Amino acid sequence: MKKIFIPILTLIMAFQAVAQDNGTSVDNRVITTGVPFVLIAADARSAGIADIGVTSSADAFSQQWNPAKYAFALDQQGIGITYTPYLSQLVNDIFLGNLVYYNRINERSAFALSFRYFSLGEIELRETIDQEPLLQSPNELTFDVSYSLRLSDQFSLAVAGRYLRSDLKIQAAIEDASAANSFAVDIAGYYQSEEIAYSDFNGRWRAGFNISNIGPKLKYDDLGQENFLPTNFAIGGGFDFILDGYNTIGLNLEMNKLLVPTPSDSNGDGVINREDDWYNESWFSALFSSWGDAPDGFSEEFQEMTWAFGAEYWYQNVFAFRTGYFYENPNKGSRQFLSLGAGFRYTTINFDISYLFSTSAVRSPLEGTLRFGLTFSFGEEYSEY
Repeated sequence: MKKIFIPILTLIMAFQAVAQDNGTSVDNRVITTGVPFVLIAADARSAGIADIGVTSSADAFSQQWNPAKYAFALDQQGIGITYTPYLSQLVNDIFLGNLVYYNRINERSAFALSFRYFSLGEIELRETIDQEPLLQSPNELTFDVSYSLRLSDQFSLAVAGRYLRSDLKIQAAIEDASAANSFAVDIAGYYQSEEIAYSDFNGRWRAGFNISNIGPKLKYDDLGQENFLPTNFAIGGGFDFILDGYNTIGLNLEMNKLLVPTPSDSNGDGVINREDDWYNESWFSALFSSWGDAPDGFSEEFQEMTWAFGAEYWYQNVFAFRTGYFYENPNKGSRQFLSLGAGFRYTTINFDISYLFSTSAVRSPLEGTLRFGLTFSFGEEYSEY
């Protein structure tokens, strides 16, 4: 790729979560973390319903959202592959790829493996136009393994382990820079009721939670800043309107909050940097303190929560149509978008696609992007419905 400056700017955007050595204004309290790509919806189905996955029904891509759902999978085994172009309107070599395998071992338990890879494209570094360029290919990745267990007919718990590697170094600029590595765990739960008969339709309740990316900070070099992982608390509920044997509508509502300290000027020097208390807090204590550390109190804590509502319609369990809306407060990032999606299932193969429309003044890097997902299911079928 010959477009040099755009990938460099993209890399700088990625480093916003890494380098804040010079401090930021006290008016800017947007929470930033390392490896923010792990919060991007990697699959087209969840992307079609506004990045909702904690409470939706089980599928091959539950690993990112709520691995406890695998204990309710309808197929014994499945393989999922997704591809998400990033900044697709500007460049053609930045993307997020995802590969998942799950196996429902028996009626009560399941395990899953997944691999996510985020490529930031190829960057050409040169001092003069005639100089032979030095090529850099920054990238980030995760490898996950999870185990889920049903504690009752309607409820399951899961734990997941995750290895994270962030290789964003530019060797020509920082000689001692190296790839940052860390590990994390997820703790998740999922509830799915039996089918309930109402007056004009049948229904099914769903609920879930996931505390994801619990782990130590990332560090790129000995003198560099430590970066919190994007530890996230997600919770929500949903309901399936089973209108008849052909038509089902699922509605979902979810809330997310980063369990990371709110940047604040604790020493009163007029800037927010590594000299302040929030930077030196441990990742473990932040799991609890992040619920009440915002300088403006509860009103600011509420602003740090994101909300998403999504709907999914299935016809004969073959054709699916999806939509959703995601909202983040303008003071905390201003991600706001409408999503559309569709799915088609033929025997053991499922194909999904989604599209995003930004509704915020801050344009999304995924604006105008088509995301694709392909799932192959095989093995024994389970009857959960």
